[in-house]
Amino acid sequence: MARLWHTAILTQWKPIFEFISIESQIEKFQDGYYNAIAQCHIDGTSTVFIEFILEQISAVLSEILGLAGDSTANLSEYVKMLLSVMEYDTPYTANAILDLLKLKSKETLRKNYLNPALEEGLVKMTLPDKPNSRNQRYIKIKK
Repeated sequence: MARLWHTAILTQWKPIFEFISIESQIEKFQDGYYNAIAQCHIDGTSTVFIEFILEQISAVLSEILGLAGDSTANLSEYVKMLLSVMEYDTPYTANAILDLLKLKSKETLRKNYLNPALEEGLVKMTLPDKPNSRNQRYIKIKK
């Protein structure tokens, strides 16, 4: 019941905790969990338990951040540069992106920047059926 309550409280505080399994982390360190509870009974305070839970939350968040950081590890420097100049959910023309990247060649833009980003699902076209349309825009999407 206590685990249900701390999950509910964390989710109310920050909705992202709805998708983060603190329960799984506690299961990995179940002995430490029960030792912390036992120590609280001896001490008459909740300090040891609170510290244990905070350490587990920190460990889960660090793991998630590590995974998020790894998601760009395999991207080329060109794609990383492209993503760094684009805002999420904002449509850009090829010319606007050329200006942002200080490039001259649309061919270089397509070959090294846009096509790899499109293949990775990091950028989408507003007109996917008309890739060469003058009305084409490119949007950085959240993954």
